Amino acid sequence: MRRAGVDDHDHEREPELLSALLGLNNSLLEVYRTVVGFPRWGTAEIAEHLGSSECEVRACLDELAELSMLYPPDDSPFPIALNPEASLTVMLNRRESEIRLQQAQLAMARTEAAELVAAYAARRGERGNLGLEWLDEVTSVRARLAELAWKAQDELLAFMPGGAQSREALEASRPLDEKSLAAGVRMRTLYLDSVRNDRATTEYARWLAELGGQIRTIPSLPIRMLVVDRSVALLPMDPKNSGAGAIVVRAPGVLAALIDLFETTWLRGQPLDGVSACVPDEPTAQEIELLKLLELGSTDEVAARKLGVSLRTVRRMMAEIMGRLGARSRFEAGVLATRAGWI
Repeated sequence: MRRAGVDDHDHEREPELLSALLGLNNSLLEVYRTVVGFPRWGTAEIAEHLGSSECEVRACLDELAELSMLYPPDDSPFPIALNPEASLTVMLNRRESEIRLQQAQLAMARTEAAELVAAYAARRGERGNLGLEWLDEVTSVRARLAELAWKAQDELLAFMPGGAQSREALEASRPLDEKSLAAGVRMRTLYLDSVRNDRATTEYARWLAELGGQIRTIPSLPIRMLVVDRSVALLPMDPKNSGAGAIVVRAPGVLAALIDLFETTWLRGQPLDGVSACVPDEPTAQEIELLKLLELGSTDEVAARKLGVSLRTVRRMMAEIMGRLGARSRFEAGVLATRAGWI
């Protein structure tokens, strides 16, 4: 289609992007722009201006009316444009929800990929690969954790799932963290959103931030992890059993997957004191994560562990969500949450 005027190039960029995101036809937006620019034109004038057929223009007018961007064409001799803000906002919000869901699925896929890489590397480790080191004793894990943190020169990346940290663990970490930050080591740590309910953990996180550490929170984390200088990582042998030991990873392929997982998750995190207030009746990030976990088949117990909260809290959250949606069952809550664009 042709367009007249000196600003042709600038105007053509926006419809292309909007059409690509929302799945709209470029012709549809061109017709709408013409109706806005020439409100006294009929179908014939619009078709001539755009170099299109009247049949194509009528089809576009009908579709624009269905999208609530025009009054129904039969009710007026000329198409009457409506403010597109409401209808386009609904479409953009729906698309944004779809993108968020895809991002969550991508993050889970990255986790599964990292697990597969680790499983393969572990099998190779049985054949003498020095990229992996097994630590069976809890005391050995703690000693190696302290050693790795002490030797860090450039960067420490950490996932800290499990919710509130014990005071003993926090006090044990304080000297190492203080030494690392004083030496100029960049520290980025991701906690669960639920740590905001624990005074000791939030005070410790703020203390770290005051010393230069970067802290963010997120509704759930895939695994406990420490990556040192992007050259070595410490992971639990069994994420569900902290007493099962840990594995030290130096294999470049596994490290690349773990670092990519961290960076992707870090982008989704929120500053400890910078989470925006939720609109009334809108779900929190933690509630959305709970709905996603349950949608993927997680039990209440698994969801509680991933969110770092108690089983009782998970059931209370779910009851509040159902009440807000007016749902009589969890299945109905899932359907209504999807319709509302929450998940």
